[in-house]
This record gives sequence, structure tokens and C-alpha cells, in this order.
Amino acid sequence: MFASIILLWICVVFFILQLKSRRPKNFPPGPPILPVLGNILHLSLENPLKDFERLRKSYGNVYSLYLGPKPAVVINGMEAMKAAIVTKANDFAGRPQDLFVNDTTNRKGVILADYGPSWREHRRFALMTLRNFGMGKNSMEDRIHGEIKYIMGTLEKNDGKTFSPQLMFHNAASNIICQVLFGTRYEYDDEFIRVIVGCFTENAKIANGPWAMLYDSLPMIRGLPLPFNKAFKNVETCQKLAVDLLNEHKKTRIPGEPRDFIDCYLDEMDKRAEEDSLFSEGQLTMYALDLHFAGTDTTSNTLLTGFLYLSTHPHIQERCQQEIDSVLEGKERASFEDRHNMPYVQAVIHEIQRVANTVPLSVFHCTTKDTEVMGYSIPKGTMIIPNLTSVLNEEGQWKFPHEFNPENFLNNKGEFVKPEAFMPFSAGPRMCLGESLARMELFLITVTLLRKFKFSWPEDAGEPDYTPVYGVTLTPQPYGMKVQIRGAK
Repeated sequence: MFASIILLWICVVFFILQLKSRRPKNFPPGPPILPVLGNILHLSLENPLKDFERLRKSYGNVYSLYLGPKPAVVINGMEAMKAAIVTKANDFAGRPQDLFVNDTTNRKGVILADYGPSWREHRRFALMTLRNFGMGKNSMEDRIHGEIKYIMGTLEKNDGKTFSPQLMFHNAASNIICQVLFGTRYEYDDEFIRVIVGCFTENAKIANGPWAMLYDSLPMIRGLPLPFNKAFKNVETCQKLAVDLLNEHKKTRIPGEPRDFIDCYLDEMDKRAEEDSLFSEGQLTMYALDLHFAGTDTTSNTLLTGFLYLSTHPHIQERCQQEIDSVLEGKERASFEDRHNMPYVQAVIHEIQRVANTVPLSVFHCTTKDTEVMGYSIPKGTMIIPNLTSVLNEEGQWKFPHEFNPENFLNNKGEFVKPEAFMPFSAGPRMCLGESLARMELFLITVTLLRKFKFSWPEDAGEPDYTPVYGVTLTPQPYGMKVQIRGAK
């Protein structure tokens, strides 16, 4: 009996030593690692955000986790985030290439592409093309205002009623990016929008749900007929729709006279026809879907968060309306330039983005070489999880880190200021390339709607629930708000 106990203790000690030895030398600390499972049992598969915060309190702002056999480093707090993805930007600019999301997209597109020549060229092209769409007769502002008319029409029909804005904001954000990409807007009940938005929504849930985490952590289950296979079918469906649009463009385009992003890309392919080009139709279809998804979900969920808080904080809404009425007096419509004369509205919109925390874990990064951060050694190819939640709520970075308060973006003179910790679009070379479009949409839509309507929390709705639903993007719980026309302004 005694010998058996000694043997058992030797096994336990050996097991513990085995676990400890798996972390490389000077690697960030973290919880004990289980064979095969890694640290999956330390995380809620449904919503790990609270677990990331709990582990941060135990192990510090830079700690490690094992997702199955794969090590990952979680970066928390402004100081560590800046040290990694800003100061050592190139070292941390890769994307892990063996995850569920990469497999569903065949590693095409720009968001998940690895850090290399193709990614650099495609990102440069996207930034240049989106900037060019900001100018000219049919500018980005015109496109946004064109869609705002449909939002206004929907709200006017609901004057005096309680209205659920989820579908309206989602379709409006989708249509704005559709006009940029495909040169077309779709009615809110159109089959194309219904199918694509449905696939995006379902894939966003799958990608940040338990099945995707199991897929990433346990490679041996990948060939099995499990629920994550639905995501592959959804991507196939979207790609077929994108290919149809591409073929239609090829028939109707006039080279050198681009109507939209697809035409611009086809023109670029023509220019590069003689060389060994990184641009291709296969890249284009996934690229367009990438931009469509990124430009729809984040903006619509931020607007939903914004109007939830505005309808439940009437004093903040009224102060915005006073500033809007004063600045826009005599003007037919708001311009993006008007933001410079609206410090309080600017503060409110930025505070909405901060509390919305739409992409809480950014998009996972990966080290491109052996590097170090905050004194820890990080080998090449290590997955990096930037916990943006930890920066947007960090004590010491904000006057009121745990409440909705526009004073977070105002100095003692009432002027708009943007703290360094404001990074809802991430930072560094992988910063969201749609930032300028998103900022313009949020400003023009919010200002135009507040100028015309008053939004309030329905008397019979009970207490508002600000707890978001977890996914690739955070979204508010479904809610209704009372809509009233303010009168002619």
C-alpha cells in the first residue's frame, strides 16, 4: 500500500513537471496545462471575456494559454498593447494560419491573410480605393446620406411607436458598403442581402462559439460531421453570390471608368496582366466578402449600442440635440466636417464606440519572428490575442472606465480629446482599414437621426439590459425604442 502511494506521488510530480516544462524558457506565465486539452477548461466556450480578465488578475498583463497543443499569448492593458502591436508592430503583424476562420475562407481575402507581399499589396490597394471613393461627385458622404434617407423613411413610418432597430441598422450598414463594393443598394427584403447577412450572422456565432474553439484546439475532430461544417457551406453560398456579381461586372464594365470597388480591382488586374500578379478573381471574391462582413457587423452593432444608450440617457441625447441644432442651423444636411464644431457629439460617439467594444479580442495576431514584449520571450509563429476590452475599460486611462459617460472624451474646457487608450479599431499595421468609412457613417447617421427624431425608452419595457451578446462582434440584446419626430428644424 505504502509503495503504491509513493508511486502515485512520483507520477503526480512527474505529471506536474511535464506540464511546467511545456512552456518555453522565459515564456509568459499562465495556468497549468492539461495534455491534449491545454487550457480549454479554464475558459468558458460560450463567452471567455470574463475568464480573460480573471486570468489577467492572476498572471499579469502578458500571460499565456494553450488552446489544445497551441500556445497563445494574451496581451492586456495599454502599456503592453502599445509595446507589442505599435512599438514592435512588424514583429506582431502576422495572422495565425491554422485556425477555423482561415480554413473556412481558404486563406484568401485581406483581414485574415498572412503578413506578406500579397497582404501588403491588397491592403495598400484597398486603402487607396476607399480614399478615392471619398472624393468626386458620388462621394462617400453622398452614398451615406443616400442610405440615411431610407433609415429616415423607416423611422417616420414608426413615429409614436415602439420600434426595434436591429434589422434597419444592419441592412443600412450593409447597403453602404454594398454601394462601395458592388455599386448597388438592395431593398431591405432583397434575397441577396437576406442570404448574405444571414450567412454572416451565423458564421460570426459559429466562429466565436464552442465548436470553433474545439476545432482550433483538437485538430483530430476536423474531418467529423460536426456543427462547424455549416460555416463552410455558408462561405460557399456567399462565394457563389459574389462570383455572380463579378461575372455581371465583367460583362457591363468599361475599363478605366470604374463604378465601384470590383471595377477598380478588375482595372488593377488588367494593369498587372503582364506580370506574375498577386491579384486574381479568386482573391477578389473573398476580398469583397471580407470587406462586406467587416463593414456591416461592426458599424451596425455600434449604432445599436449607441441608440440603446441614447434612448436610456435622455439628458445626454438632449445636450447632443442642442449642439446639433445650433451648428446645423440653416443647413440642409450634416457634413463630416461639422464634427469639428460639435465637441460634445464627438465625445458621445466616441464613448459609444468605447462601451460598444464591438470587436473585444480584435482579430488574432501572430508573431512573424522571435521577439519579446514586457521582458518575456515570444517565439516566431506564436498566436497573439489582443484583449482590447482590457484597454477600453482600463483603470487610470479613463475618468469613468466602468460607466457610459462622454466626459471620458472632454477636457475641463469642454473640448473634445481622444485618449491614447481609445483603440476600438486596434492599432499598428493591422488596424481596421475601414476606420475612415466607419467614423463617417457613425457621425452622419447619429447626427441626422438626432436632428429629426427623439428616442426614448418605452415605459412598459422594464429595465434596459446593457449586457452584450458575445460573438466575433459584440451586439446588444434585442430591444425596442420609442420614436418621435421632433418637428421641423
